[in-house]
Order: sequence, then C-alpha cells, then structure tokens
Amino acid sequence: MKTTLLLGAGLLLPLAAAQAADAAIPATPDQIAALHLDWIDSSADPARDFFQFANGSWLKSNPIPAAYSSWGVDQILSQQNQDFIHELLQSAAQDSAAAPGSEERKIGDFYASGMDEDAIEKAGAAPLAPELRRIEALQQRVDLTAELAHLQMIGVDALFGIGQMQDFKDSTKVIGVAMQGGLGLPDRDYYLKADAKFAKIRAAYLQHLGRSFALLGDSPATAAREARTVMTLETRLARASMPVEEQRDPHAIYHPMNRDALHQAAPAIDWLGYFQAVGHPELQQINLAMPQFFAAASKEMLNAPLADWRVYLRWHLVEAYSQYLSRAFVDESFRLTQVLRGNKELLPRWRRVANAEDHALGFAVGHLYVQKKFPPEAKQQVLDILHGIRAALKQDIAGLPWMSEATRAKALDKLALIEERIGYPDAWRDYGALAVDRSPYALNMMRANAFENSRELDKIGKPVDRNDWDMTPQEVNAYYDPSMNNINFPAGILQPPYFDPKATLAVNYGAIGAVIGHEITHGFDDEGSQFDGHGNLVNWWTEVDTKRFQSGVDCIADQFSQYTVDGGLHVKGKLVTGEAIADLGGLLLALRAFEASPGAAGAPVIGGYTPQQQLFISYGHSWADVYRPELARELATANPHPLPIFRVNGTLANIAAFQQAFKVPQDSPLARKDACVIW
Repeated sequence: MKTTLLLGAGLLLPLAAAQAADAAIPATPDQIAALHLDWIDSSADPARDFFQFANGSWLKSNPIPAAYSSWGVDQILSQQNQDFIHELLQSAAQDSAAAPGSEERKIGDFYASGMDEDAIEKAGAAPLAPELRRIEALQQRVDLTAELAHLQMIGVDALFGIGQMQDFKDSTKVIGVAMQGGLGLPDRDYYLKADAKFAKIRAAYLQHLGRSFALLGDSPATAAREARTVMTLETRLARASMPVEEQRDPHAIYHPMNRDALHQAAPAIDWLGYFQAVGHPELQQINLAMPQFFAAASKEMLNAPLADWRVYLRWHLVEAYSQYLSRAFVDESFRLTQVLRGNKELLPRWRRVANAEDHALGFAVGHLYVQKKFPPEAKQQVLDILHGIRAALKQDIAGLPWMSEATRAKALDKLALIEERIGYPDAWRDYGALAVDRSPYALNMMRANAFENSRELDKIGKPVDRNDWDMTPQEVNAYYDPSMNNINFPAGILQPPYFDPKATLAVNYGAIGAVIGHEITHGFDDEGSQFDGHGNLVNWWTEVDTKRFQSGVDCIADQFSQYTVDGGLHVKGKLVTGEAIADLGGLLLALRAFEASPGAAGAPVIGGYTPQQQLFISYGHSWADVYRPELARELATANPHPLPIFRVNGTLANIAAFQQAFKVPQDSPLARKDACVIW
C-alpha cells in the first residue's frame, strides 16, 4: 500500500496513523521535541530506506567534522560529556590545595602534564630514551622474552598480549590469558588482501614506518631498511593470526595449558621468566588463546635476526607513545590515522588529553562526573524499562514454538540470573598505587599503563570481583558480559537521545529500550548462548534445538554478507552476526515491552505518527551516524558491529510489525521474503 501525505505535517505516514491521530491524547511540547521530527527526511520513503527517512535531515545538517572519522549522536553525546568533564579537569589542575596523593590531585596533575606543550616540545623523544636503551641493549636471544614482557606491561603491543579472564569452564575462577597481537595495522587483512585499496594502505604504512624511524634519529637509508624489516616481520605474523570472525567462537580461543604444554606450544618463550617479568611467578597455567599464532611467533623469536627484533620493538614503542611526545611525533602518528580512518585534522589538544586521562584515570574522573550528572530518579526510570524488557523476553522464551521444554527451562534459568548494573559501580576503583605528577606526559601514561596492567593481572587466582566494570560511567556505550552474565549501562548513555525522561514511552523504548534489549539478547546470541546462567561455557541446548537456532544464525550471516562498503568490500556476515542478532532481538523486545506497558494505551500521536511508528523512528534516530569510507573499510574488515545504516535497514527488514506500521510493500528491500527469526 502506498503511503499518503499528511497535509500540514510534511511527513509520509500510513493512512491508519492519520486516522488514529484524532483519538489520541495530545502530546506535550517536551514529548514532541523528544521525537526530533526535524531529523526526518520527508522526501525519503520509509518503506524503502528507513535510515535515510529517519535521519536524512540530521545527516545533512551534521557533516563529519574535520577532526573525526565518523559523526553521530553517540559522538555528540560523548563530546557533551567531555565538555562537562573538561571543566572538572581544569578546576582540578588549578587546585593547588588538593592533598598530595588524592584523586583530585592526580586528575589535576595528569591534565596539567598533558597540557604543558612547551615542556613536551622541549623533551622531544627524551621520555622514551631509557626504554630505547633497554631495547638496544638486547644482545642475546634469551633476553627477548623479558623485554617483551616489560614492554607489554607499559602498554606496548609487542608480539602478543597478556591479561586475565574468567575461566570459560569455571566462571568462579580468574585465570591468565595470552592473546595474539603485534600488528601495526588494524587487522591481518590489511597485510594479506590483494585489494587495491589495501595495497595502497600498505604502501602508506611503509612510508610511515620510515618517517617514524627517522624521527628517532636514523638516517634515511637506515630508516627505509628498518621499515621493510618491520613490514616483513608483521606480514609473517599476520599470516599466522586467527581471523577475527573465528575468534567469536569461544571454543576456538580456549586452550588452557600448564607450563610444560606452553613450552611445547611456543618453546622460544621462556614462560617461567615471562611470568616472573610480569610479576606473577606463581602462575602454573594460562589460556593460550591462539596456539597457531604462538607457534609461529615462537619460530620468529628463534629464527629472525635479533637485530630485526630490536627494530620491531623500537617501532612498537614509538607507535604506542607518539601521541604523548612532541608535535613531530604527534603529526606523524596522525598521518597514519588519516590513511586508515580519513580524519582531516587533529583534535584540539585538550580533547586528546581528556581522552588519555579517561584511559588513565577514567573511574576517578567518572566518580566526579556521576556526582554532578546522574540523579537517582533517572536510574529508577531506566530500571522500569529494563524490567519491562526482561518480562518481554521471558514471555518470548516461554512461547517459542521451535524450542524444546528442556532447552526452554535452561534459557529461563539464565534469564533469571542476569544481573543488572545501571549508571556506575557500587565501589570505586582505587588509584592509590598509581603515581601521577607534573613530569613528562609520556611518563604519566607509562605509569598508568603499568598500573592498569598490573591491576588486571593481580586478579588472577583471586575471587571474581563482581563489582568491577569494563566501562567508565561517562562512556556512551553499554555491554553484556557472558562470563559474568550481567548487563551494564553506564550513566553516559542514559541521556537524550537514548533516554529522555520527558519523552513518550514509545520514544524511550525505541532508543534505550532497544539498547537494553540488545544487551540482554547478547546472552542468547550465537556466542552468548554457549554460556549458561552462571557464565560457564557449557552446552545447555538439545541437538535439535541447536540446529533450529543455527538456521536463524546462518540466515543473519547470509543477509549481512550481502552488504558492501567503500566500493564493494563485503561485510563479514559471520563477524557481525552476534551484533545483528542482538539488534533484531533488542528491537523486538522493546516493541513487545512497550505494547505490554500500562502507558501504551492512549499514548499520544506526534506529528501524525502512531506510538509504534514513534518507536521505530526513535530506533532509527539512535543510529544517526555517518562514516568516512576509510573507517567504514576498517569496521567492515575487523569490527563485529555493522555500520549504522545496516543496523537500521537490515534489522527492520526482518520485523513484520515495522512493515505493517509503515505499509512496506513486498518488493521493498525492507521486507525480506524469508525473514530471519531467532527470538
């Protein structure tokens, strides 16, 4: 059915919506404003391209700023949060009365050191001199392991990474984990694909490597030779690296090994010496996540000339710290960012320092932030929506026709055990052991990296800290943790346009409700569904149910594999499947929870749009975002999140209620003939 034009509104909507408008309760001015009708592109057909319809006018009015590789409502909100935090940082830096060692003093000193451009320029690369001397002193292959460990602890991506994780098979335990790493480009595909654009990036990277070595004082000929050395070694490591889509299988990255097995898997690594160097000589076993990579890395440690390793380590040191050094290093680092992500200019220094401080002292900053920015009544409203979403999922699981009773019982048990965390942690992180002063900026970052890495490794062998958060309170994001079986919504995202206390229920369910539903659905996506309610990697599915579920997963993977970016580069359907499943499940849950809520009856029509239409429009608004082609290529290659246009149009194409609300014809790309159905 064709849509009809509602005269006076300038908006396309179904005839049924216009008829319903006469009987609805009038909307308040605040409710009207919260729907952001001015974002809508009335020239676009919502039945053909809903992303453009919902956001076209906003996109036209919000071009990507030169300093960014993408621009969207999430970044604007993040920027607003940072503007607010900026005042806190400046005030702390000017507060000479703050007690030595206090969080306020550390926040102020860190910011002051990052903003002292004169001292940073004068120092040049001097803050790295002791580390460069350590690398140059490597004269015996036996010492390579200890140097790798040292660099990793100060935040340098040297060959591989060390960390902690809850044991997949016993979530009450925290174990160590070693992961592949050591590449200067975003993903193995950047080294290996024959695609002309990837080849161009490789050429630019080689030049960048040479210029970086020249900044360290090497001659042009030496720098060029060193650049080729790094590129050759990293390319060999890339060939051995596990593809990102394969890493989504928890079984594929779970290989607990004792010291003997570790020695067999990677004999060139002195594992006892390594554990001592990272401060944990007591470790007897860790998860070697990617054995094939470590086998290849071990061969390189045995066979590549030690001189090549010194070159490689110098590069990764300067790569990690260029942004905290003098302008020549900052500019060279940014040249690579331009190639990879398309940014046109640097962020203002204060924003770069604020970003670094968020990494170094994020929860100390967040403590100040929530005291002034997140009132308790906002938390309760979000909880009300969350509980509506949970009830909708419980009802959905209880009625799924394809699920057996045995699997259904386990699914309901898992849902009941999901822990809710809203706003900020109950206990704040202790930064007492972190030394911060007004000495060189790079050294503050070095100490912050060492502090955080030590804090993480110190969890190994201790009881799981269920109060620990992976995201700071000011972050505009949310996450589900399968090992914790909890959903987490920092205060930063609980603001307009994601959550607006003045908006209609439909608008809030379409935005924050879909976000909440998304995170809950992650507990039941293709990856999360492999963990039980206690966070253990166990199979709680019958064989028949597994096959039925997998057919839906394959449907999503096939659908998203058809989408392309940047001149024909296909999205990796198997990589984005989990996020796409969560988008679909989250929006369906938000719709069902809204329709079941007491406020749905008699909800106001706004601009001629019914409450159901408002919910879909609000969902579309929450993904208002545009990307430079370079960043779109990186995301399609290495990121599990689809681009926003696919998260809107691709999701809605599987939802019959959307097609009914906007009278989508059967030949539309937003009406899949074989819609993907999971939850």
